[in-house]
Amino acid sequence: MAGACFAPELTEDTMRIFIDFNFEAAHHLPHSFPDGHINQRLHGHSFRGRITLEGRPDAKTGLITDLGAVKACADSAREALDHRYLNEIQGLELPTLETIATWLWRRIAPELPALAQVGIYRDSCGEGCEYNGEFEARKVAA
Repeated sequence: MAGACFAPELTEDTMRIFIDFNFEAAHHLPHSFPDGHINQRLHGHSFRGRITLEGRPDAKTGLITDLGAVKACADSAREALDHRYLNEIQGLELPTLETIATWLWRRIAPELPALAQVGIYRDSCGEGCEYNGEFEARKVAA
């Protein structure tokens, strides 16, 4: 399906690990909806982020990677997003779920070579976006 967020299938010899983190933030979507739409008004959400890594556990350590490094990335992202007005953060001027997921990927991918996916969820709304860096891969290939 074109444009859909998806997760690649795991092979028999790979595993996934993840860390979730939460943040509260306000935003509005000024140009995404028709004039007068409720989402054009300032409002807030409780968000959950997920950072997922994929790989094979190291034979010596039994780990795909040290979760401490993943937690440090999650903590840094939480600090940048928690109790903030997202529209004021560089790169999040139009803070949709899709934009937040892409922003998170770009922020943490350099630190986490095994990064497979990031997710941004609004659990109370039953909504979310999962991003596997597909757009970033296209940029590198171009």
